[in-house]
Amino acid sequence: MVASRATLPDLDALDPNELKSLIVAQHKQILAHHEQLQAKDEQLLSRDAEIEHLKLLIAKLRRMQFGSSSEKVGRQIEQLELRLVELEESRSKESLERETSAAERAITRPARRPLPEHLPREVQTYLPKEEACPDCGGKLKRLGEDASEILEYVRERIKVIRQVRPKLACAGCDRIVQAAAPSRPIARSVAGPGLLAHVLISKYGDHLPLYRQAQIYAREGVDLDRSTLAEWVGGCSRLLQPLVETLRRHVMSCDKLHADDTPVPVLAPGLGKTKTGRLWTYVRDDRPAGDETPPAVWFCYSPDRKGEHPKEHLSSFSGTLQADGYAGFEQIYETGRIQEAACWAHVRRKFYDLQVAHKSPVAVEAIERIAGLYAIESEIRGRSPDERREIRNLRSRPLLDSLKQWLEETLGKLSRKSDTALAVRYALGRWEALLRYCDNGRLEIDNNAAERSLRVVALGRKNFLFAGSDGGGESAAAMYSLIGTAKLNGLDPESYLRNVLSRIADHPINRIEELLPWNVAAEAAAHSLHAA
Repeated sequence: MVASRATLPDLDALDPNELKSLIVAQHKQILAHHEQLQAKDEQLLSRDAEIEHLKLLIAKLRRMQFGSSSEKVGRQIEQLELRLVELEESRSKESLERETSAAERAITRPARRPLPEHLPREVQTYLPKEEACPDCGGKLKRLGEDASEILEYVRERIKVIRQVRPKLACAGCDRIVQAAAPSRPIARSVAGPGLLAHVLISKYGDHLPLYRQAQIYAREGVDLDRSTLAEWVGGCSRLLQPLVETLRRHVMSCDKLHADDTPVPVLAPGLGKTKTGRLWTYVRDDRPAGDETPPAVWFCYSPDRKGEHPKEHLSSFSGTLQADGYAGFEQIYETGRIQEAACWAHVRRKFYDLQVAHKSPVAVEAIERIAGLYAIESEIRGRSPDERREIRNLRSRPLLDSLKQWLEETLGKLSRKSDTALAVRYALGRWEALLRYCDNGRLEIDNNAAERSLRVVALGRKNFLFAGSDGGGESAAAMYSLIGTAKLNGLDPESYLRNVLSRIADHPINRIEELLPWNVAAEAAAHSLHAA
């Protein structure tokens, strides 16, 4: 098109037939170009639709993968994510190479957020090459400036701290004095608290297996064998055990607890195969009910899923347990010391799966009715227990009564062996436990607090494939407890562990609670206030 405009003949010199021929030729070129643009726009819209479809499919597969022992779903997610990245990279590249089309302008993109103010700034000034005015040679003076910012990454470096302790001798009596050697987190180990914290967070927070970490350190010219890193992880687990035990006592001292568990493949010694261990999580978090008690999570490992394990874990607990329908909890409820509060998220999930698979109208209505209960919970989150209980009995209770009546009527119309009937019976069979949150404003409508705490385990399980032993499972439980609790209290887990590991070797055991995350945070806040 550009070339044709550049060679356009003198229109005044053309006869009518030549002019008509030129117009027809130009019209054909315009139509052909329009068809090309239309095909390109359709291609872009198709790609954007595929991107949205892939995102939806990946989200669905992630829900399927959580708590699953199958690797097939994980491989599907990886393949879909690779395709999604390719499509998004293609869209980004083409948007830079050509002008934005009408189809692209219709795509909603998030606004670019300002770069965080707390990050350190390095100023680079670019002076013009001219030292004098290029027109008249006059002296240049500062008029103003244009400034922009980019986000850069500076690779972390490992450094060696040389600890020198001079020996001093008395000139009068030859007495020699010297400072005591500073203690180390792990005796006779060359690892400082910062390096140990980084190894622990890389493994349990960022899901990097130790052999990958060894490869990363090797690129820095530091030879750290995987067995050495494993010794450090085990040493830290033993060192931090008193702190984890103190954390456990804090969690179990409440009267409302969230509980859940997830499978962990563990290498069976001498067999070259894996067995299935379990990681149990117990969460104390009353912030949604307006309680300011520090939230915390305690993990515990067991080699199997027998009901004796949660019974032992909860031996000192009395109150209400918010959990799923795991049969192993039944013997705990029989004593009356612990009451069950069932999870509405589990009820909803069964109907949601039916709605996705079969477009079941029963499932759709059940989901809509349950959504009404959750809307009320969103309004009262953070209010006092008394206020929550009053609003639930006033607004949620009528919805629940209507829902129960509808479920009972619906069940009579369904085949007993249908999936929908199973979902309805699941809800009706736990109805008393599902209603318990209405009478206690400190309870939640679901057990999502426990499920959220297990997400880090699911991500780690994908990367680690299996734990090396039962001892490795116990170490993982200890680290997940401290990392999860630090996050619940708004702390950076690596900074928290660095602080603890630099102090715990010399810290009095009878004051170990001072190293719990919320006390470390309060201490840091007090220091900052004093410094200001």
